Amino acid sequence: MADPIVHGGNLHEAAQRYGIPYAQWLDLSTGINPHGYPVPPMPAEAWRRLPDEGDGFAACAAGYYGAPTTQHVLPVAGSQAAIRTLPLLLPRATIAIAPLTYSEYAPAFERAGHRIAPLDVACDVLPDDVTHAVVVNPNNPTADHLGAERLLQWHAQLAKRGGTLVVDEAFADALPTASLTGYTDRPGLVVLRSPGKFFGLAGVRAGFVLGDPALLDGLRERLGAWTVSGPARHAVSAAFKDLAWQTRMRTQLEADSARLNELLQAQRFSLHSTPLFAWTDDPRAAALHHQLALRGIWTRLFAAPASVRFGLPGSELEWQRFGQGLRESMSALRAAQPG
Repeated sequence: MADPIVHGGNLHEAAQRYGIPYAQWLDLSTGINPHGYPVPPMPAEAWRRLPDEGDGFAACAAGYYGAPTTQHVLPVAGSQAAIRTLPLLLPRATIAIAPLTYSEYAPAFERAGHRIAPLDVACDVLPDDVTHAVVVNPNNPTADHLGAERLLQWHAQLAKRGGTLVVDEAFADALPTASLTGYTDRPGLVVLRSPGKFFGLAGVRAGFVLGDPALLDGLRERLGAWTVSGPARHAVSAAFKDLAWQTRMRTQLEADSARLNELLQAQRFSLHSTPLFAWTDDPRAAALHHQLALRGIWTRLFAAPASVRFGLPGSELEWQRFGQGLRESMSALRAAQPG
């Protein structure tokens, strides 16, 4: 049996490992906006009735994402459902995936019979033997961001080979000008979006696949009916329509990201960041992750390269706790150094 894929947010595991009660943890391991969208009261119909495809949910998403038409948008039960299913719809071939990116992609394509090749994000021309490619943009966890020109160039190369470019924009809502959603009328281009990160609605398990209607029809057939619940549709629709909240939140996240970067740079960490998280590859990563965990602060550790991702604290009390915990952890690391 394959080892389980590790994700952030595994607080029960942290609580058991370190003997600190679940409720006492400060969770910075996910990159989810701690200032989640304030969902309005739920109408009773959202609980009683089956989800109705005629409710305008896909059209609402198409408007928010700037999709070519409603037919280019398919709501799904979180982008995870699409990640597991899309590989079954694409012709088996070699797919290029970055060595350090969202960890669900490579196993999903391997299970479907594809061959995985490392993606060099600096290349202009993809290798001749690559038919498909996956790009998480901005990348999770490294925060690398590729411009639309580079991605569309890659898409054109793959399309000539009968291939597909899959772009995961889970963290793109705070950077709306970076999106490729407006180009998804081009065959062979698939964009995945999620309201879980920017809107802080990870618990509703809703997501969207944008792409060619023929591909979406195949995906719809495999996933079946009622993939997104009534309450989830209500919450996400309200969030997509609230332009004032979105504007305020982008400003707040920009300020919070700058504060997080300042705290980490004060400890001489070299950072890569998005408005929702910061990442550092540092030989002290495992020791820092451990020291913070001893203080009930949970971060996301990566083994290769040794690195840590930090999400945003939500309240002033959490900011103070993280700042103190970071200083104490660095003091412990320096004290442990020989000589």
